[in-house]
Amino acid sequence: MRTRHFVYFFQVGSLVMLLVATALLAAIATMHFAIHGAEVQVPALKGMTVAEARSQTSGLGLDLDVDNRYYSGDVAQGHILTQSPAPGTVVRREWRVRVSESLGPQKVEVPETVGLDERVAALELRRVGLEVGVTARLPYGAAAEGTVLAQDPPAHAQGIARPSINLLVAAASDDAPDGFVMPDLAGLPVVSAQAELSRVGIQSATKFVDVPVAPIGNGDALSMPPVKPGAVIVQWPPAGARVEQSDLVKLTVAK
Repeated sequence: MRTRHFVYFFQVGSLVMLLVATALLAAIATMHFAIHGAEVQVPALKGMTVAEARSQTSGLGLDLDVDNRYYSGDVAQGHILTQSPAPGTVVRREWRVRVSESLGPQKVEVPETVGLDERVAALELRRVGLEVGVTARLPYGAAAEGTVLAQDPPAHAQGIARPSINLLVAAASDDAPDGFVMPDLAGLPVVSAQAELSRVGIQSATKFVDVPVAPIGNGDALSMPPVKPGAVIVQWPPAGARVEQSDLVKLTVAK
């Protein structure tokens, strides 16, 4: 009799353990599906039109955000130039994928805005399809307040990356400067670059490096002009960036 009860309780216990194990496995599977079912791989979007990219990301439950536009001679206008996160990255649904759109090759000529009133300069830029980027102000008694003193990129520049022009504008002579537009110092003698920065009270640090001699061109190949010793080859911050008087500009100079 005792043996029969023991067998009975053993069978019942085994059944309960089996049911518990089954429930645990089902719960684990449900959690795995819930976690991984909400994850997707970011597709490769470069070269697609913005409409195509938006359709593909929307189908995966992702949000597409065009946050920059650049000129490009390689990617057609209206197509995706770069993306973040990179293709193949695993993210959760509703993740925001940021892309930059190509404007195609630069087709507009950068107008001359130096000497114009700030508002007139902005209208002139918009007229040709450009926009105002960073605007910095500098107390300057020799020009009326609001007059454009400098721009970057300069007038008639070719091969610019972004459709925005940074402006340095005259402020009242008793105002404190709120920043400056970093000029393009590449190719200038380091003493000239330092003098230009010192003129507005910005300090600089220089590092001299060896520059290899470019090979002589063969046949139809164009030879690269040599870099002159003492010339600036790299600058930080880059041209067009906003800088403060407290910032330290770093210059890399050819030996």
